[in-house]
Amino acid sequence: MVDAGARGRGESVAAAPRGRAARLLAGLRRRSTHTLRDRLRRVRAGAVLAVQAGLAAGFSWWLTDDVLHIPQPVFAPISAVIALAASVGQRLRRTIELVIGVSLGVLVGDLLMYAFGSGVWQLGAIVVLAIVVAVLIGGSPAVIVQAAATAVLVATLSPAVENLEIPRFLAALVGGGVSLAVTAVLLPLNPLRVINRAGAPVLDLLVEQLEVTAEALRRRDAPAAQAALDRLRDNKQEMGAFTEAAQAAREASTLSPVRWENRQGPVGRYARAVEPVDRAMRNSGTLVRRTVTLIEDGEPVPDPLPEAVAGLATAVRTLQREFTGADEPRKAREQAMRAVAAAGRAYREGVGFSGAVVVAQVRTTASDLIVATGIEQEDANDLIRRAFGALRAD
Repeated sequence: MVDAGARGRGESVAAAPRGRAARLLAGLRRRSTHTLRDRLRRVRAGAVLAVQAGLAAGFSWWLTDDVLHIPQPVFAPISAVIALAASVGQRLRRTIELVIGVSLGVLVGDLLMYAFGSGVWQLGAIVVLAIVVAVLIGGSPAVIVQAAATAVLVATLSPAVENLEIPRFLAALVGGGVSLAVTAVLLPLNPLRVINRAGAPVLDLLVEQLEVTAEALRRRDAPAAQAALDRLRDNKQEMGAFTEAAQAAREASTLSPVRWENRQGPVGRYARAVEPVDRAMRNSGTLVRRTVTLIEDGEPVPDPLPEAVAGLATAVRTLQREFTGADEPRKAREQAMRAVAAAGRAYREGVGFSGAVVVAQVRTTASDLIVATGIEQEDANDLIRRAFGALRAD
């Protein structure tokens, strides 16, 4: 007879691989679902760009071929797509660079073809000279590449297709202009939505790490504060996207007639906040770094000190909410001043060396946030001094 215990052990041993397999499958399902969700999110985010590119390519071809009767108008849709493929916020500049590069390539290619004819060495000389001229006039990399590419096409296609130079230039001009028309009139971006989408991760990051730091101060948890510092320092991707989105919002508000009213309103305020928010991120990093030292050195932590840091987090969260709602950020300003008032109380109760630095960084970060609400730096500093109160207790 088989012992019941042995049979139970055998069943449990057999069940172990099945359990691991089930967990593995469950993990794969979660990851695949998460990946699919991310891909669908990216598709939705890129859908507008895809439709804009399709419209620009088709309309530029129709305009150059059927209306203007430009021979060999293939560069019109290419130019339209190149301009649209530029980072949102740089399309006007990219279109100008495109036209400048084409003009240089046509000029250099045409002159050398006229002087020396066509051939292998002439092709090489044309490309070299086009690049040299583009660099000489201070052209960007996009201008240099476009000048060289145009020179190549002029040198290789002109012998087979007569009078290609001017049509090439006109096609580039039409394609770039159509791309701007599509983004400005037919399918204009919502600038507030663009900047909200990019600004949310930056402000969320700042809120979360300030909250973690405030809790670390209360619990004297140096590792938690260090983790917050490490995460706060890793903000290049978020800040880069935020900066680019501000450029895009300004461009959309400038180019699109239906968005002109936003230039000085909510979009303008949000876009101008990028630089002070960046400073607030950096000053918060100093605050958190000194928090780690404060805890490790066993310095006193008056109750208002974590309150002040948490108050900064509240101010940032309020700023984000008011920006998203296109409201005047008055409440965020008030929250920042409350954080400074708490820092003043902590200072008067008594802090150590690093604690004094934390207090100073609360003041500096709050000043950055107040500037982000649209207040001038000098006025923000005055508000900070008044909110902080006397340097010594009476």
